[in-house]
Amino acid sequence: MNFSWWPNIMKVITFIKKVVKWIMLVSGGLSLLMIILSFTSLPFWVYYWLGTSVVNIELMPDYIVVMGGSAMPGKSTLIRTYYAAGAAQRFPDSKIIIALPGDLSDENSSVNLVKKELVLRNVSPERILTENIGTNTRYQALEVKKLLSEPQAGVLVVTSPEHIRRAVLSIRKAGCPNVYGLPAFDETNDFVLYFNDDELGGRNKFLPEIGNNLQIRYQFWQHLEYEILITREFLALGFYYLKGWI
Repeated sequence: MNFSWWPNIMKVITFIKKVVKWIMLVSGGLSLLMIILSFTSLPFWVYYWLGTSVVNIELMPDYIVVMGGSAMPGKSTLIRTYYAAGAAQRFPDSKIIIALPGDLSDENSSVNLVKKELVLRNVSPERILTENIGTNTRYQALEVKKLLSEPQAGVLVVTSPEHIRRAVLSIRKAGCPNVYGLPAFDETNDFVLYFNDDELGGRNKFLPEIGNNLQIRYQFWQHLEYEILITREFLALGFYYLKGWI
């Protein structure tokens, strides 16, 4: 029996082993780096930069665009709507554009629920416009431009902090130069969340006390979440740049 093919098979197996080894090494190294960085303030400041790099608080907008996130109700969409309602009160002459895909004939669709939430927060229905077609940031930017009275109109974009830069640059690229962002940052808790481990009872033997360690309880996990958000967003920014969308 001719086994002349066997050395080639072994070469392929050896190559696959090397590839898998390098993938594991790189993945392990990146995971370790992310864990180390989670104990620093760097993830927060990168996240903060994404949210504030294209902000102009002094802008007097003709339009306030609230970008859709999750379904409604959902964490990202609710907080964006909250900030948009606040901006609507601050700039009473502006129109509000809801950029969220959905069925306008369905009163329980997310786009209509966002509109209802704005009305509940004292935004007049006559001020609200809907962009319910766009299914990504580029698509929404092109559709938002169609709703503006003129390309030079002032636009204030409300969205999540990590998304602000891409959303603003996308609408500018669509042909609207006067666009700035309002990042919907989460507010920090206004109460110190310390506790005494001994007072709460339970099994304390061999376990560290964590009542006074907010870094382990909250900050570490929050920074890990920031790292995921900013990694995804920088990849998206790179893709949009290569596509010529920003």
